[in-house]
Amino acid sequence: MSEVMNFDSLRRAMADNHEQPEGPARNARAEQLLVEAEKLDIPLAVIEALGHQLKVYNYSSEKDKMFVPFARLLRMWDERPEDFDAYETHSLYWVFKWMSAGMLGQPHIPLASMEKWLGEMEHRYRLAGHSERAVRSAEFSIAAHTGDLERAERAYAAWLAADRDEMADCHACELHDQGWWQARKGEDERALELWRPVLEGEYVCAHEPHAVLASSLLSLVRLGRLDEARAHHLRGFRLVRAMESMRGSYADHVEFCALTGNEARGLELLAERPAYFTDSGEPRSKLDFLAVVTLLMDRLVERGFGDQAVPGPAGREFTARELAAHARGEALALAARFDTRNGTSYVSERTRERMDRRPLVDRLPLGVRTTRPAPVAAAPPAAPARTEQEFPDLLAEARRLSERLHPDAVEAWAAVALAAEGLELGARDRADLVDHEALGRGPEGAESFERAAGLYAEAGDPGEALAARARGAYVRALTGHADEALETVTGLCEQALALFEEGGTGVRQTASVLVGRARILMHRLHEGEGSPEAAEEAVRELLAFAGPHTSQVRLAYRAAEAKAMLGELAAHAGDGGAAVELLAQAAEEYIAADLPWFAVEHEVRLSQTARQLGDAETAQRAARDALEHGRELLEPVVQAQLHLQLADALGASGQFTEAAEHALEAAHWADEAATLGAWARHQLGGFLLRQGRCAEAAEVLESALPDLTAETHGDGAIVQTLWWLGDCHTELGEHRAAAERWLRAAEIARHWPEQRDHAMLAHLAAEALGHAELPAEADRAYARAADLWRELGNTHGLVRALRARAWLAAGGDAGLEAARELMAQAAQECGSAAADAEDAAARAGLTMELGHSHRQFGELIARSADDEDEAMRTAFEEALTHLTEAIETFTSLGADALDVRTGAELTAARLEADLGRQDAAAARARAVLSAYEEADGASEAAGTRRAEAERLLELLQAPRER
Repeated sequence: MSEVMNFDSLRRAMADNHEQPEGPARNARAEQLLVEAEKLDIPLAVIEALGHQLKVYNYSSEKDKMFVPFARLLRMWDERPEDFDAYETHSLYWVFKWMSAGMLGQPHIPLASMEKWLGEMEHRYRLAGHSERAVRSAEFSIAAHTGDLERAERAYAAWLAADRDEMADCHACELHDQGWWQARKGEDERALELWRPVLEGEYVCAHEPHAVLASSLLSLVRLGRLDEARAHHLRGFRLVRAMESMRGSYADHVEFCALTGNEARGLELLAERPAYFTDSGEPRSKLDFLAVVTLLMDRLVERGFGDQAVPGPAGREFTARELAAHARGEALALAARFDTRNGTSYVSERTRERMDRRPLVDRLPLGVRTTRPAPVAAAPPAAPARTEQEFPDLLAEARRLSERLHPDAVEAWAAVALAAEGLELGARDRADLVDHEALGRGPEGAESFERAAGLYAEAGDPGEALAARARGAYVRALTGHADEALETVTGLCEQALALFEEGGTGVRQTASVLVGRARILMHRLHEGEGSPEAAEEAVRELLAFAGPHTSQVRLAYRAAEAKAMLGELAAHAGDGGAAVELLAQAAEEYIAADLPWFAVEHEVRLSQTARQLGDAETAQRAARDALEHGRELLEPVVQAQLHLQLADALGASGQFTEAAEHALEAAHWADEAATLGAWARHQLGGFLLRQGRCAEAAEVLESALPDLTAETHGDGAIVQTLWWLGDCHTELGEHRAAAERWLRAAEIARHWPEQRDHAMLAHLAAEALGHAELPAEADRAYARAADLWRELGNTHGLVRALRARAWLAAGGDAGLEAARELMAQAAQECGSAAADAEDAAARAGLTMELGHSHRQFGELIARSADDEDEAMRTAFEEALTHLTEAIETFTSLGADALDVRTGAELTAARLEADLGRQDAAAARARAVLSAYEEADGASEAAGTRRAEAERLLELLQAPRER
């Protein structure tokens, strides 16, 4: 049996369907409802059902279905206009514009038919007394689409000159199209100025600011306003993601990704909407989509990912190269259909222009999670042929870089090794090569260092031989042989010092041996072994030996390293102040020696130590210095760590805007390193939320959530992310989603020893469920929160949950009696807790809560009053009893409760007036005015309260004067 029994039930069914997500299911339901409407034999029911069908088709991928119901509506209007009420008459004329736009998007509809329709629209609008504004707007769209730019400019001017009336598109849509035209002409600044009221929320509609945010992306990038472009992408994509009808705007976001170094993000967008490749109901938006797919695939091919598997049309697998060719062919074929219809080549030219656009920036970090494509492995490039004549130059360059301790020395020595193949070298050259080979082998380099030592000895440099063995000993210490290494290096130090005394070696070689012993002792200390005193003695010996010779780069390096080790020892001993001072000195000495890359590690440690001491300024400065000095030399994972550290330091001091910038950079570098990304996005989302950028924060936090794990990040991080997401959803009006986030977080927190977070999350979820109009679910969540607050001994939380349940009961099935019981329980809990409170401040807080309970009790009774006169009087009398108690309770708290007391007094005054007690009402109003005359200073509420009281007195006086 049909659920549509009459016209009212039909209207309810259409309203319910209108709230469903865009798509074929909603369209099919609209078609079914039209059949049901026809059975009612009521012309207006059929008209409304046709109008509903038109709306859902327009906001879907099946726009081509609009023309049939509209033609039927127009025929019904021409035959019997009296069957249309005022709303449906307005709607009929309104959707004339949809037909014009819809025809443009269908290449099978001839241009002559569109021009004829434009004339029909103009004629009917004139007869109905409407402005020509909407007509000229439609003419502009036709001219701009076909490439008749002179006509487009004339129509654009006429559109703006015509009066706005009820048939004009909404302000938001008009401004979008006007801005689009300016951007099309290269006037990006003008476009953004036109779009500003939409972007700022002054004008909104079903598709705005969604479309404006998408259209603004490339204008912002071209103008260098990259932060705004990023924000518009995150905010805008969130709006269009679920809207099937916004394929054109979706394409704008894919294009933005392709032109800003975010190809991986673009692939994820394609994967979310596979139907966009094939949906044929609106060919124009399909053309837009295929064009940007081609652009994105060409970018991937250009960057070496041509053989990467990519998302594409269902039914077959595509590589980027294959999809590029497929999408280009389809797009150009579709463009040709439009050009055949239009009699121009304009659409094809614009399509090719879009497909062949070049990147606008190399890299624009977005902060959201992306899975980067992996290039197909290729054979390594053949090494360039070296000649024997090149070898001396390469060797000289490698030694020059080594003398400067430059990071590029590693690659320089690798080039020397390559060029040395097949050459006869002297012992010294071979020693240096093997020594640097050992440095590059890390934990496996110990044996190579021994070989290097033998070659140095053969070359007549016993001091460098000892230094090489000391380096080998340190490697063995790092690989689990610290005791053996310490014994070895101790003997080496004795030999080196003796040799130095005899003049058999220099300061540099001896210092290289001494630093080996210091490093091994520091390593043992870090491993929980060894003596701090022994380590400090070795470090100070190194410093004393190298300190007088810091004019030499290598010895300046040794002295700075010794200072840094002393800083670490101070930190190990718990002397943070000394650690900060010594680490700062070490960093300064590295910089003075023109060795900034060695300062980075110690600046990082300095930042961490300063942060622990509460020295935010030093912590931030050190982190900035580390980023500056590391710059392009640092590995991505270190870049991510440094940006995260600076973001953390800035966030701790409330500098959320800059903190977000560094968290964004951290997320980018974390993705490059395939680590730390989830934590970076977690931090970034929190900083964006603190700035009130809720849509961006939500997008970032949602992308962080799948990668956050209790094992790696702790369940506290997961709960915090969910908590922040709930806050974002609430600010965005997405209350059901907020409740889901908070309930999930509460379930995790349920297992924690401390239950305050569990209680708070349950309470927040209850509030969100209430706002989502799910009263039964909200009541259960409030009951859960109340139980938790009671167990925690938190009376404030308990009574607020009880009061919320009372309001739900009063408006739901439980009824007024259940609401009375809950409000009475809240008041009783407050009263008992206040009486038992030993602390004056706690007692005052609970007394304030008691006053609020009485006030809300009175308001609840008054609002629940029956319309019948006697019942209403009885309810108002009861409400006044509770409000009077509230006023007395607030009065006992003095000035601190003045504003809430006067608020309750005014509510009571209005009830007195409703009961016909003008004198009592006037007395209460005058009491409010008197209270503020006696008060010291004025609160923000004072002016409002006075104005309300004066207005009430005027209303009460008016009947007497008449």
